[in-house]
Amino acid sequence: MKIINVVGARPNFMKIAPLMAAYAAWPQVTPMLVHTGQHYDQQMSQLFFRQLGIPEPDLNLGIGSGTAVAQTAEIMRAFEPVVRDQAPVAVLVVGDVNSTLACGLVAVKLGVPLVHVEAGLRSFDRTMPEEVNRVLTDAVSDLLFCTEQSGVDNLAHEGVSDQKVFLVGNVMVDTLLKNRQKAEASTILEDLSLCPQGYAVLTLHRPSNVDDPLVLGRLLDAIDVVQRDRPVVFPVHPRTRRQLSDSTMSRRIAAQTNLKLIDPAGYLDFLKLIAHASCVLTDSGGIQEETTILKVPCLTLRDNTERPVTVDIGSNRLVGTDPGRIVAAYRDVLAGSCEAGVPPLWDGHAAERIVGILRAQL
Repeated sequence: MKIINVVGARPNFMKIAPLMAAYAAWPQVTPMLVHTGQHYDQQMSQLFFRQLGIPEPDLNLGIGSGTAVAQTAEIMRAFEPVVRDQAPVAVLVVGDVNSTLACGLVAVKLGVPLVHVEAGLRSFDRTMPEEVNRVLTDAVSDLLFCTEQSGVDNLAHEGVSDQKVFLVGNVMVDTLLKNRQKAEASTILEDLSLCPQGYAVLTLHRPSNVDDPLVLGRLLDAIDVVQRDRPVVFPVHPRTRRQLSDSTMSRRIAAQTNLKLIDPAGYLDFLKLIAHASCVLTDSGGIQEETTILKVPCLTLRDNTERPVTVDIGSNRLVGTDPGRIVAAYRDVLAGSCEAGVPPLWDGHAAERIVGILRAQL
């Protein structure tokens, strides 16, 4: 029995790692790992694989960057012969990147059962490319594994049979808990001359935040206030770096002397960095979950989130892009403490549950 497992971009790597390990309890199955090559940095991709103990991909399609439409089409063209040749019992996709949707569509078109890990999450904002990928992938999946109850509820509202839906917990949390102690060996705080709880972390990559100079300018207004109070470490996504190269933006960045721009970090370095931050400002979805487990206050620079459980339990605040609102929330979280709980089943065993259900269903 063969299951093809698909990864394509950095957010997928932390989700596939525990699944590839959990398959060891199922000797009847051969897990095949296909990397679409969607990730923008092959060297960083290899670093994540090595740090997370993910086996070398059985196949790398080498798609590379491109527009969302072109990239999706190229992945589908390259993945179709793989599925035909390998004749798997199922294709498993994770998350919400273009590879998730592209490979999911190929599986369904070829009559192969599709498994979606991290199903049912909804921001209800169709301007987000990830939201479109999530909705469409869920609509054609045969087995849907949810990280939180909102995912189960969303799928029920969309008419998905409850016999196909399983609340299993969060595979990304599996990876975090497994690597938490290993990350403490990272020297990134010393390398950047940082004191634990004496700095903030910023990440920005969403097109709605970085492609519009007015929005990006408002965010930099807020960050200017924060960096006067403490260092702000900013691992810069390539998309964001292109926008910051504009002469006006460059001057603004240069004027913020306590804003530390660094290249994207490896998993262990970044985990150490956010674990010891006083707070994290981000537009990422996954970081909202990681800060919840790490008990670090998170300010999400968006007006919505597909991970509402992080808001419900109090670890995350939606602050949008208004500078006044961001700064007020920043001061508020520093004046208090992050005493939020942990969502149900975020216990480090989600991958084991998923493999157990796959054994029963397939």
